[in-house]
Amino acid sequence: MTEKSKKYLSDVLMAITLIREFTIDITDFNMYDKDRKTQSAVERQLVIIGEALNKLRLMENEFVIENDKQIIGFRNRLVHAYDSIDNSIVWAIINRHLEKLKIEIEGLGD
Repeated sequence: MTEKSKKYLSDVLMAITLIREFTIDITDFNMYDKDRKTQSAVERQLVIIGEALNKLRLMENEFVIENDKQIIGFRNRLVHAYDSIDNSIVWAIINRHLEKLKIEIEGLGD
């Protein structure tokens, strides 16, 4: 694995950590839905995750990340179709998918 690949893996893990920090006191969807600052911060980190995974795919085609295409696609939606983002989808990503991605990424770094 190249140093650049390690950096992209590290970027994904850092973004996940930051999302967790940003949402630690957000206990339900209604709180998240009303907090535009947190939404903006989380969406920025999701963009970083998608971009890092996209670059990683180009460099390390032997890496298997289960939902990388969907993650990259969502990144593109956040950037290019920001006006169609549904906060409930972002909330679901935070609560249902980030931990699994974290485990996958940590496994690649071994």
